[in-house]
Amino acid sequence: MTVSTHLQTKTIENFIDGKFCPSSTNQTFADINPANGETIAQVASGNSTDIDAAVSAAKHAFDKGPWSTWSIKQRAQVLRKIGDLILENKELLAKAETIDTGKPISESLNGDIPRAAYNFHFFADYANSLQEECYTVDKNERHIGVYEPLGVCGLITPWNLPLYLATWKIAPCLVMGNTCVLKPAEWTPYTAYLFAHIIKEAELPDGVFNIVQGFGPNSAGEALTRHADVASISFTGETSTGKAIMTAAASTLKKLSFELGGKGANIIFDDADLDEAIPVAVNAAFRNQGQICLAGSRLFVQEKVYNKVVEAILDKVKHIAVGDPLDPKTQMGAIISNEQLEKIQSYIEHGKKEGKLQIGGTRLKEYPKGNFLTPAVFTDLANSSRLCQEEIFGPVLPIVPFKDEAEVIEMTNSTKYGLSSSIWSQDINRCHRVSQAIKTGIVWINCWFARDLRTPFGGQKQSGIGREGGKHSLEFFSEQKTICYRYKNK
Repeated sequence: MTVSTHLQTKTIENFIDGKFCPSSTNQTFADINPANGETIAQVASGNSTDIDAAVSAAKHAFDKGPWSTWSIKQRAQVLRKIGDLILENKELLAKAETIDTGKPISESLNGDIPRAAYNFHFFADYANSLQEECYTVDKNERHIGVYEPLGVCGLITPWNLPLYLATWKIAPCLVMGNTCVLKPAEWTPYTAYLFAHIIKEAELPDGVFNIVQGFGPNSAGEALTRHADVASISFTGETSTGKAIMTAAASTLKKLSFELGGKGANIIFDDADLDEAIPVAVNAAFRNQGQICLAGSRLFVQEKVYNKVVEAILDKVKHIAVGDPLDPKTQMGAIISNEQLEKIQSYIEHGKKEGKLQIGGTRLKEYPKGNFLTPAVFTDLANSSRLCQEEIFGPVLPIVPFKDEAEVIEMTNSTKYGLSSSIWSQDINRCHRVSQAIKTGIVWINCWFARDLRTPFGGQKQSGIGREGGKHSLEFFSEQKTICYRYKNK
């Protein structure tokens, strides 16, 4: 298998026009294992010259074919093969993802990598069901709406779910006949590099898929967003970067799709099934070290059950196994970088001034070179506090009491974010009222993190622009054209 021979690589290169290559300047940067501080590999530090080369290769592949001229059915066959190869290499990819991100191997092996494969299988199947519009004016005239590929697409992906979210963009992009340039997050380049070997094995035509590793501002990322031959940018990441991308892309009027930051509210009413709600609330706050845009990073609990819920949350949190990400028993691994760890710690210190730290928030002494932090729970915080309003992107959970529906709706909607939220109640009428009133792109009722890939996904307010999933992804990665047929009677 191609991936196994590259798992212990010491160099992570760009992938342009079907070939692996260093950056144009031969400059590199270190990919660091967040669990032990060791260097995994040296990574090609791409720049505008590398982006030019990758976009040129992608444009040539699009203009000359054959990929863009194949039918969806033909392209879907290749996508299914890519998904199959991801599953064949699941253990190897999972290990690489865990080494690169610090997340528990159980999450990589059972969640991230299978989902990456499913993204390809799903869009391969779903694209075949895409329906074109046809309207008959009379027997001599028909108007047909068709889907055509855009051209070269720029894909910029985050570090928290690297392969999972890269494939979420790559699969619909490719199945619609586009070519692309992927710019992975600089902190997590490993699985994108291994994925390129899978692309080679799947025999995707050269130039259809390209990778330029590197940084964002004044480097590869910005060059990709500004490039005149890039038709669209799909970005997942934090809100301030999304704003910078929008500015950079404005001069060429690119299509944009953003999934940005979040400050998810998890709302527990006094009639909730607490045996179900409490363990899910803990998982929603601390899964992947709290480094998920969809995290339930604010917990609102109705006053009647507040003390009971807080006590139960603290009991569960103290039993979370924090440690070696490669240990199957680990439930919480390492924070992605020392920079991110210091940011989280600064929030914890600020929280101590505004409220009460009930548990956690300390570094693990047994891993002096790793970025390990115990999960932190705060109480006695006002909803206006920074910990309740700003995206921390780490294992920090504020628990805030509320009186009634009106108050918790106001509290939930008080942030600039609007990505996700959860409601826990056995009153279906209440669930309906609150879910209608909450300004988020997705609302879970008595659950969290459930997804059907056919449904629209995205954020309101400063949590994003546009929608992904099902037909929404396929429409974003396509140009819609109307063709009018008028027939002559003979």
